[in-house]
Amino acid sequence: MNTEPSSDTPPKWQEPDVNLDVANLPFKYYIFDWDNNILHMPTRIHLEKKTASGEWEPLAVSTSFYALVRNDFETYRPPGGDWENAFREFRDFENEVESCFLRDTRRALEPVISGEQKAGPSFHQFRKALIEGRLFAIVTARGHKSATIREGVEYFIEHVLTEAEQRNMMANLRGYRAAYESDEEYLTDEEVMTQYLDLNQYHAVTSPDFKARMGSDKPGVDIQEEAKQFAIMDFMRHVFRIVHHSGVDKPISVGFSDDDPRNVRAVVDFIEKELHREFPQVKFVVYDTSEADVPDGRKIVVAGQMELPFET
Repeated sequence: MNTEPSSDTPPKWQEPDVNLDVANLPFKYYIFDWDNNILHMPTRIHLEKKTASGEWEPLAVSTSFYALVRNDFETYRPPGGDWENAFREFRDFENEVESCFLRDTRRALEPVISGEQKAGPSFHQFRKALIEGRLFAIVTARGHKSATIREGVEYFIEHVLTEAEQRNMMANLRGYRAAYESDEEYLTDEEVMTQYLDLNQYHAVTSPDFKARMGSDKPGVDIQEEAKQFAIMDFMRHVFRIVHHSGVDKPISVGFSDDDPRNVRAVVDFIEKELHREFPQVKFVVYDTSEADVPDGRKIVVAGQMELPFET
């Protein structure tokens, strides 16, 4: 008689940890901008600036600087009048060995991990959301494919989370699986992680794929706020499909963080006029992370009563 454990299930002494306590937690979901919110990326936007003599000279700027001048079309313009030239570092290209996004994510993380530089204001909350196994969306003005943004998230998990935090994350993910899914098939850690990452969303709102999904042919630079609103609504409906499938009635809260005050104002207005009407049972909290002297961002409770702390 064969007494060896089955190859598709772990032996008893290697059974993975499962945190069943997650079933007692309220549902919290998160929407994060990436640049200057989670990480200070070295990616540059290529512009031309009008000099005092009326000449135009090339100027490469950070995303934080661009957020301040992006509507000043008298002083700044894209090279050759083409915004695709301006945002070439924010796009994917065929046959590239490594995407600009993954390269710059690695470059941004190295000094943070070593302690040489501070992370973005929502870095620690994003890290905490991952460890807890919370569902999230990345909503960025970049133009990459969703798969490219996801690669950056995977790199973050592998290189920022300690081994103990990764084990904790896996125990939480297995706990959610045990609590809310009827499928009891054993999955490897890699399969559980893939399943979790598949449930999250990665929206780069100026990408061709996203604009096609949104049904818009406008230049991405002109509709950033509108596109982010579309992405947020898409995530909310995605979340509620999952909640409905679980059959569990629990308090729900959603946190949004962004470093661009224009996006923050647009999202607050969108929540008040549309989201809260469609999802009245949800507490929405917006974090304006544009102010450098406010470490975790300025908290704006837009709707709802339940607390949603963004503690570090």
